[in-house]
Amino acid sequence: MLIASISMLALASCTDENETPHEEPIADDTNYVGKAVGNFTAEEWYPGGELGTTDNVTHSSYEDETPAVTNQGLSAEFKYGETFFERNYNTEQKPFNGLGPAWVRQACITCHPGYGHGKRMERYNATDYGNGYLLVVYHPDDNSYITEVTGMPQTRATYPFLPPIDEEQISLQWLKATDGALPLQFPDGETYELIYPEITIPQSAFNTDPKPTNYEVRLESTIGIYGSGLLDAITEDDLKAQYAESSKYLELNPAMWTGSDWAASAWYSFSDGTKGIKRFTYALSRASLQDGAGANAIWNITNVTRSDRTKLYTTDAWANAMAKTPSVIAAIKEDPTSPYYADGTDEGIANAIRTLLSPNTDQANNSVHNFEPEMTDEDYYHFMIWHRGLAVPRARNLNDAQVQRGKELFMEMGCANCHRPSWTTGDDNYWQDAICKAQGELPKYPRQKIWPYSDMVQHRLFMKNDIRTGWCRTTPLWGRGLSLQNTGAQDRLHDCRARNEIEAIMWHGYSTQSDAFEEAQKFYNLPKEDREAVVAFLRAI
Repeated sequence: MLIASISMLALASCTDENETPHEEPIADDTNYVGKAVGNFTAEEWYPGGELGTTDNVTHSSYEDETPAVTNQGLSAEFKYGETFFERNYNTEQKPFNGLGPAWVRQACITCHPGYGHGKRMERYNATDYGNGYLLVVYHPDDNSYITEVTGMPQTRATYPFLPPIDEEQISLQWLKATDGALPLQFPDGETYELIYPEITIPQSAFNTDPKPTNYEVRLESTIGIYGSGLLDAITEDDLKAQYAESSKYLELNPAMWTGSDWAASAWYSFSDGTKGIKRFTYALSRASLQDGAGANAIWNITNVTRSDRTKLYTTDAWANAMAKTPSVIAAIKEDPTSPYYADGTDEGIANAIRTLLSPNTDQANNSVHNFEPEMTDEDYYHFMIWHRGLAVPRARNLNDAQVQRGKELFMEMGCANCHRPSWTTGDDNYWQDAICKAQGELPKYPRQKIWPYSDMVQHRLFMKNDIRTGWCRTTPLWGRGLSLQNTGAQDRLHDCRARNEIEAIMWHGYSTQSDAFEEAQKFYNLPKEDREAVVAFLRAI
């Protein structure tokens, strides 16, 4: 079951990691698009269905609006919403104001280069374009996040504050994995390599009080965001049927599925009190795109408040440390216009810092501290039109005999057991937060046959320095063959450890405990021409 447990099996191009970005060569398929060819149906040319697919297969294909956006007359709103993804946030100039006081990135596109998957990095630096990494700092005994920093830890801060984590003390190394269950040489003599990241953060790097203890660090990278609205349109009944089927063959995450039904923790509570089944993020932590990673990130990555998120994304441990930092106190004392100035005394400034930087309460009167919204409701609504309106590029080269052979092998090996090829969306009566509900409609995708190549279920690969908890949602494979030309990179898996499709597949066979070991073993034993056919198929869909 060639699963992308490490969610990022977004397999794409198998070229040398140092190769200059280029447009993937496209065969002359114009006479075949929309027609049944070989073992592909006519529908498979349009992975996002009629309402969710763009015919664009060039370097900008991840950025297109869906036909649904166009049909619903939302194109202007889509383009305006796009600016909030692409622009750098600042501290004062509207409408991109509100950055800080601590932040993860200054712009969304920094993490999603070309609207796609993050790039593998040799260091951790928040301003490096393409660095889609989020630091995962957790307690290894129970896999819980540490509480001294936010769940998505911040490594930058606005003056005069120090960042919660000093990123210059972060050490990132790439090591070779040589102890896997399968040899690093195929039977025909061709070799491959597996690498994995080792990232450490010393206790001295934490500008918090108290500082964390008993913790480990992992990396998780962003995924492509195109087509997310279509995944939101899959019904919960269909998700439940898939879980029931998967549970016949594999152990599933007990936090999501127990016996023959959803676990209590599989349900996510929305702001209006209704509930939905979790379907987004590696960890399956969100149930709707309208309250999913993007809707959340436009707030917590930049710390820009809005009417439904009026508190800061910070921690008391950081607020307490800043209130005790002499350089911070001294800088504020020099600026009577600072909101932290209070009465100008060291004690008054320290109390103001604790009060204003605390995410939860006003220290003086024990009430929730709210800030004036920095992002308007209308701007957020336009952002969500854009987010839900990103199209999936159409498939390529399905008329090619090698691609058709690759699909045949993909199915024969059992990869489709986890990389489920297709779904049909429901009526798409999507959940909407209060802001969007008051503003208007969002792009809608009713009754579309889509081809994401994901079962939307979590699986485990048991890789070295694995993802936190080991459970990871199968990543959709659609459009990933265009990654190199859209983003300048083709790294795969949840932490970008796989530099091409071959490495991504073989990480599935690193451990005999892997849910996809047998499938990876079958791939390992294929002749070279068949391995290349599988890669060609993955690039085509």
